[in-house]
Amino acid sequence: MTDQSYFYVRTLGPWPFLDLGDEVDPARIEDPDSHLPMSASPCEHAQARNQEFCWCKYPQALYPNWTPRQQKKSGISRIVESRKSDTCTLYYLDVMEDGIFRNPGERNVNDRTQDKQWLAIQEGRPQGVKVRALFAEGLSGPVLQMLGTRYNIEPFFFTSTLGWIPSRFQSHVVPHESDHITIILTFIKGFPNPSFLNNVTRGNYKLPDLVIDTQAALPLRSSNRVLTHDLLAIHMVRTPKGNTIISLHPNANRKTTTAEAIHTRVHLTGKSVYWGNIFKDTTDPTFVLLSLLWYGLYAWDESLEDLYNHICFLESQVIVTNDFTLTQELHAISAHLLHYDSLLQDFRNSILFVKDTPNPSLQPRDSEPHDAAVAEERRQNETLMDRECGTLLLEVDRLERSRMLMESRLKNVMDLEFSIINIEDSRGMQKLTEATVRDSAAMKQIAYLTMVFLPASFIANIFGMNVQEINPGSHGTLGHFFAAAVPLTLLTIWVVIGYQIQITEKRYLDIRNVHELHPDALDTVNGSAGANGGVAQRRSRDEVDDIGFGFGVAPSGGVTIRKLKIWDRVWWPALLVSTIVERRRRRRERRKMQTKFERIDTK
Repeated sequence: MTDQSYFYVRTLGPWPFLDLGDEVDPARIEDPDSHLPMSASPCEHAQARNQEFCWCKYPQALYPNWTPRQQKKSGISRIVESRKSDTCTLYYLDVMEDGIFRNPGERNVNDRTQDKQWLAIQEGRPQGVKVRALFAEGLSGPVLQMLGTRYNIEPFFFTSTLGWIPSRFQSHVVPHESDHITIILTFIKGFPNPSFLNNVTRGNYKLPDLVIDTQAALPLRSSNRVLTHDLLAIHMVRTPKGNTIISLHPNANRKTTTAEAIHTRVHLTGKSVYWGNIFKDTTDPTFVLLSLLWYGLYAWDESLEDLYNHICFLESQVIVTNDFTLTQELHAISAHLLHYDSLLQDFRNSILFVKDTPNPSLQPRDSEPHDAAVAEERRQNETLMDRECGTLLLEVDRLERSRMLMESRLKNVMDLEFSIINIEDSRGMQKLTEATVRDSAAMKQIAYLTMVFLPASFIANIFGMNVQEINPGSHGTLGHFFAAAVPLTLLTIWVVIGYQIQITEKRYLDIRNVHELHPDALDTVNGSAGANGGVAQRRSRDEVDDIGFGFGVAPSGGVTIRKLKIWDRVWWPALLVSTIVERRRRRRERRKMQTKFERIDTK
């Protein structure tokens, strides 16, 4: 699928493919006739009788606001310029008024036959044709311009098709006469994966590298199939003069539905007894378009069935093999399932659009005299349309329930995968703990062995000292040894304590100043009785510090550590003494205040 912004294909937007930052030609705005169709310049193509301009001027001849810059940005210019000589095959199918389907054949349109094709589509249709369906395989530039000119098609139909953008809209509405409806619908379709077969035959199969890209194909290695996006691009002209359905299939090189395949399927619909009766009993051509939507429904059903079987396969793989590399595949499938939800919602909206957009030619006129037979026919058409659309909606609901079931089942598989991973991690931690215990026991044995030889090593070091008391003739003495060892030891202790000392402060409420402990109080501050004969005590909520100290111990709740300067750590004995003195002073003050309040409460 093309990664194209939905912004550019807003249905019937006033500024097609024109960013807000793009410059607009001032001359075009000032020209009062810039919105009118352009007159055609001479060209070498064949012209039909009473033809105002050639088809090669589409789309700007019919839609002047589609300037060359916008055509280039939308992709129309790429098709028109690069596919001038490409061959496009048109498959025709006529639905007669009696419900019979007839195949007029196919036509190959290229640079040699394009004039003949243009004159052919201008001709009238055989007598009794209710709907003519055209299926275009490999959209070329001339065919795009011919169809757009002949049937006055909005360029949005072609841009949405080329961009694979879901859309649906009604245009060219003439009340009680005609209209155009467009449906661009993406769905999921499965097909065999040739790359898997090649890898298996070569013996080098491995788990595919899955990227969580919902626009990319989803390979299912359990069934050797791939789920990819497919497209239904349908434009229908509903008019009493002749109804036309155009189905585009521009991507001939992709694994998508071909025009020949869907032409065969629609032709086969006419052989169905059920649908044959519908086409025979109703005059509404919209039922032919409705039958095309069943192709997408069948593709959805088969794709979800393949995906369900693959999820079952992954469940067995997780349980039996404990393969942790499946996590990436599980996440990729989960992302695709979420994307399928939006596609199914688009499918539902397309069905509702067909249901809620009746054929204007079948709507009663206000000035039309009442005809019971015509009114009954209209009622039957509406009832039949509601029934068939309701059937499609029920099938979409079933697909949505199936998708939700697979999403839940996939979640269970992922939970199982993570549970197995946690179990394996627990087993690994258990083994690591056992190894640590064994190593600890070995270290204890080494420590005990070291302690056995420690006294002897200490004595050996003493007798190895180069002092006169042990080794006569030496210059050093034990006094020299202690004179160097004791200061160095004290300096080390000083540095260690200065580095690790901590001055802690504990927060608590000061009860020395209290505001109105209770209303029946005496105001002890003023020495007078209150209104109710009580005692009014003044108390504040100010917090004070309870100072303490520690050495490298993490503080507990409610205790903070004072930030010390470098000189505080250097002169830590003085800091420690001052902290102890301050702590004792505050404790004495708290005890005095507590005794004072106890006396007041007793009175």
